[in-house]
Amino acid sequence: MAHYNNDYKKNEDVEFVRTGYGKDMVKVLHIQRNGKYHSIKEVATSVQLTLRSKKDYVHGDNSDIIPTDTIKNTVHVLAKFKGIKSIETFAMNICDHFLSSFNHVTRAQVYVEEVPWKRFEKNGVKHVHAFIHTPTGTHFCEVEQMRGGPPVIHSGIKDLKVLKTTQSGFEGFIKDQFTTLPEVKDRCFATRVYCKWRYHQCRDMDFDATWDTVRDIVLEKFAGPYDKGEYSPSVQKTLYDIQVHSLSRVPEIEDMEISLPNMHYFNIDMSNMGLINKEEVLLPLDNPYGRITGTVKRKLASKL
Repeated sequence: MAHYNNDYKKNEDVEFVRTGYGKDMVKVLHIQRNGKYHSIKEVATSVQLTLRSKKDYVHGDNSDIIPTDTIKNTVHVLAKFKGIKSIETFAMNICDHFLSSFNHVTRAQVYVEEVPWKRFEKNGVKHVHAFIHTPTGTHFCEVEQMRGGPPVIHSGIKDLKVLKTTQSGFEGFIKDQFTTLPEVKDRCFATRVYCKWRYHQCRDMDFDATWDTVRDIVLEKFAGPYDKGEYSPSVQKTLYDIQVHSLSRVPEIEDMEISLPNMHYFNIDMSNMGLINKEEVLLPLDNPYGRITGTVKRKLASKL
């Protein structure tokens, strides 16, 4: 039978690596009304705070705790009084509030994701107050700020599903006794893009416009020219091309992480029914799937 010693000295035998608490998935729809023209931002916000003292953990003393219900209410009130110009600015406002209002808060970390609403538009005319849900990529951000330090701002795209029916292949890979995958010069290429980048201390930039630019680059490098496409020899090459073009066109981006799962579509064998299926009817396969990742950053300028 295992023996447990209940007489350990709490402050000498263990130490904290990191602590935090907060409220997750605080949802809000903010409406900005300029006469009859309305604009909206619907967001889900998660807040984590770290306090200077650990007495709530060690002694059960709650005297320093800002209740998570108060954190939720604070998110709502900040949305009312400061609005949501962009989710990055909103996250920075939340960090600033808790660090400036409570001296014992040493770190604030805020995650915000935006629901993808798009204004109704027909023949170039935009509707004044009607919107449609368009799941063409979710805009999210993460902002972390330590007391006395600048906010560290990440923005990102997730759940952006893209597919092309040709101009993709996979050849020249290692083959051993366990390899059954054939080389292919022409295949479907589908993925669900996750892309996150870090800004270099940019508080006042147009975050929404920058996000649109990066998403346009993702789509451009995945698809290629509209009349002929662009060949992809591997998911890795497409991933890298997106990163290089993003850092080239957006100088405020310091580094970028991308994850691209390989969503497989396989030709259905109809030979037992006397039919030849020439990559016309394919079977989507959810699992298992490959996942390709990569992170790049700007090189430090040479001092020579």
